[in-house]
Amino acid sequence: MIVTKREHACLSIEHEGASLVIDPGSFTKAFTVENLLGVVVTHEHADHVTPEHLHRLLDSATGVELFAPAGVAAAHPGFAWQIVSAGDARTAGPFALAFSGGRHAEIHRSIPVIDNLGVLVNGLLYYPGDSFTVPSGPVDVLAVPASAPWLKIGEVMDYVDAVKPRRVFATHDMIYSEVGNRMAAARIAQVAELHGGEFVALRPGDTLVVG
Repeated sequence: MIVTKREHACLSIEHEGASLVIDPGSFTKAFTVENLLGVVVTHEHADHVTPEHLHRLLDSATGVELFAPAGVAAAHPGFAWQIVSAGDARTAGPFALAFSGGRHAEIHRSIPVIDNLGVLVNGLLYYPGDSFTVPSGPVDVLAVPASAPWLKIGEVMDYVDAVKPRRVFATHDMIYSEVGNRMAAARIAQVAELHGGEFVALRPGDTLVVG
């Protein structure tokens, strides 16, 4: 698989001539992919999904399957969602998707907690959405949230320590400045290396071969 990091929380993945997109949200610039077969949305916040992105992606392809928790379907009812829950497994062409988690990390006790699902793609790449859900099995590559109103860097470090991925890169990173992102990267790398792992620095448009 070839993973392309897009701005903020969005990833696109190419495998066997097909494409999968995860979390095309408001901080992500418009982009195109070839032979789009599936879109995964982890939760309903605008930085992870917008109708504009969905319409643009769907207008350029046919037969695209949309996967999301119930909260996303309720927030964006005009799309043909396949509603998924923690423990569910689905496929979209060559992409095997395993979902876990269930709830968004708490931002503040005054703000309702919404649905959120992490997704493991082809047993190799794990993206938790806005949570610190630890998947049940080993993770080859972890896309770890690095900046958000709901996290602090010590929690990110603890999460990487718990997952122990072979490789890790930062996502959900538009909240910080360049200086802040460099600081976060150094802390993530520090923990990854404790377990023999590697931090991979990716900027929007950069790719990573997985598997």
